[in-house]
Amino acid sequence: MKIISVTSGKGGVGKTSVVSNMAMGLSKLGKKVLIFDGDLGMANVDIFFGVHPQKNLQDLIGGTPLKQCLTPVAQNIDLLAGGSGLYNLCHLNAFQRRDILAQIDEMNFIYDYLIIDTAPGLHDHVLHLNSVADECMVIITPDPSSFTDAYALIKVLHQKHKTQKISIICNQVLDEKSGAQLYLRFADVVQQFLPIRLNYKKTIPYDQQLKLSNQLQRLIIRQDAKSVSSQALSSLCAEIVSQNQMDASAGGTVHGLDTLFRPASGHA
Repeated sequence: MKIISVTSGKGGVGKTSVVSNMAMGLSKLGKKVLIFDGDLGMANVDIFFGVHPQKNLQDLIGGTPLKQCLTPVAQNIDLLAGGSGLYNLCHLNAFQRRDILAQIDEMNFIYDYLIIDTAPGLHDHVLHLNSVADECMVIITPDPSSFTDAYALIKVLHQKHKTQKISIICNQVLDEKSGAQLYLRFADVVQQFLPIRLNYKKTIPYDQQLKLSNQLQRLIIRQDAKSVSSQALSSLCAEIVSQNQMDASAGGTVHGLDTLFRPASGHA
């Protein structure tokens, strides 16, 4: 199970839409996906799939077995809902966070991918979820505050957790060329001040069809496969699968949750 976190420095960059469509795209490629809605207390992945989870993260913390807390949302896609409007979920302690991930780790051989939709910002639980991922995907947009907040997130991730494998998704840009230019400007700033090499993952162009699909709480990759955003998201999924196969043939990388539970890791 490869662990991918999708995160951002600020809200409103399209993170949950990317996560939901990415899961659908991977399932279309025959992969089994578990989504962990890690926007604790403000979770909304379920809305994009049009489901109403009977159980969520709060039930898991309360002792309900993980399998009973999962909600099937589409073929080959299950969701661990984070719960909405639940204040206590925003203040999980280190032990609770580790226990949640320990239980998820037991599902390692059931799913091909675990996609974590984190909350935006620099909260401890956001940093923790990003730190255990095999690949941390940070979404940026042309909005200057997205730019600066994403830099702050990457800086703290590196300082606190030594996170190295960070990919950038440029969202809500005019076209592929504009996305590449946005990435280069961002990478120049990051690499000027931090010893991190970023990976340019994908550009998702601004698409009125995607905006409409989001408003209707539908997945563009299922709704309109020919739209520019749907094609970009499908290409992203194909690249993820291809890279994962290359990593596996080359011997792979240490599983993120494995590193978390090794005594020497020390991350809380």
